[in-house]
Amino acid sequence: MPRQLIALIVGIGILTGCAPEPPPARTVTEFVENPILLEAAMLRCAKDRSTSKYEQECINAREAVKRIQTKEEERRRVELEARSERKRQALRRTQQATAEARRRAEEAERLRKESEYLAQFGVLPPADEGHEEALPEGNLPIAVVPDSA
Repeated sequence: MPRQLIALIVGIGILTGCAPEPPPARTVTEFVENPILLEAAMLRCAKDRSTSKYEQECINAREAVKRIQTKEEERRRVELEARSERKRQALRRTQQATAEARRRAEEAERLRKESEYLAQFGVLPPADEGHEEALPEGNLPIAVVPDSA
């Protein structure tokens, strides 16, 4: 009997050694690189969650989904930040242009008022560089010459 038992145990050992190995579980990297494999594994794992919950391939597939989502969220965040920065720069340029236009308008108004004031006393306003325009008639002083006749 002991010889038969030993022979039986050796035979079972040999048979289990010759049995085909289960295919190795795919890695997270393989799933990330091949979305078709990932989708197939996720469908298979979703069919029977209770038995596939602890299978290495299903665990790797879920981890690959998490990594892909994280990368997508990071890409989206970078894109939104770049868009926000472009909008901030455009707003700054608009504000600077508005401030410059306001400054120029205030300067022009100041020069106009100064010219009006000086025109009362017959003083001609200073000529702008590059602007040689004739003075309007209203700015010339009027001298009244008495009639000697």
